[in-house]
Amino acid sequence: MPEPAPLILTLQMDEAAFATFDGLRRRHFPEALNHIPAHVTLFHHLPGEDVAGVTETVAALARTQSVPDVAVTGVRLTGRGVAYALESEALSGFRARVAAAFREHLNAQDRQGWRPHVTVQNKVAPETARALHAALAENFRPSHFRAPGMLLWRYLGGPWERIATIAFGDAA
Repeated sequence: MPEPAPLILTLQMDEAAFATFDGLRRRHFPEALNHIPAHVTLFHHLPGEDVAGVTETVAALARTQSVPDVAVTGVRLTGRGVAYALESEALSGFRARVAAAFREHLNAQDRQGWRPHVTVQNKVAPETARALHAALAENFRPSHFRAPGMLLWRYLGGPWERIATIAFGDAA
């Protein structure tokens, strides 16, 4: 029997931030590869065989966390794409608590240092990425958004299936 597909945990952005980033992603991400909306990945591979356990563990930790403020600090060139760099001390602390709870289940990608970002372009020619980076960086102004919760997804080999929305404590 095949192993259940992994679970992905992403940050839920407020409506205005999501609309901005998802609009940029729809405009600049290769259409044939753009199976999912704009997102901030907290974890790429949580245990897919335990949806209820993962949901309850994340929800229990989220109940003790106030809605974090997230700073959009810059535009990052990723080589073959472009992402907006993010910073949030509260969110980084929360992610560390979730990582500790799932320590035995984390893959290498989720164990390494976390650099929060929203990818708006990927898998394009380097010169295409450089051109978009230059255009977005020219008009960039730091901003903030609120993150009312998280979204839990099941990875389906390209597209993702939303499993749950988990609110932070004071957003519930």
